Amino acid sequence: MATVAVTDATFDAEVRNSDIPVMVDFWAEWCGPCKQIGPALEELSAEYEGKVKIVKVNVDENPNSAAAVGVRSIPALFMFKNGEVVSNKVGAAPKSAFEGWIKETV
Repeated sequence: MATVAVTDATFDAEVRNSDIPVMVDFWAEWCGPCKQIGPALEELSAEYEGKVKIVKVNVDENPNSAAAVGVRSIPALFMFKNGEVVSNKVGAAPKSAFEGWIKETV
């Protein structure tokens, strides 16, 4: 499954009310490191289908969701379980680092 684009309007339904853990990638079109991690997140989304949902929130188009969790710089990744933030990371990293984070968090 590909990553899911989430908006301010769909954030609660897709993230906070999810039955499975959700990794949220806060990004922007102009952000080079954000684009750099995109392919790795797409691969992880397929590999963890049904176990972890990976979603993307464009901070320029959806500032309220980013502000609600305190995003100050991007890329910012937040892991949600049972509707709550359980962990977060800032900055680009290799796929293996994100995979390790998923395994230790969920």
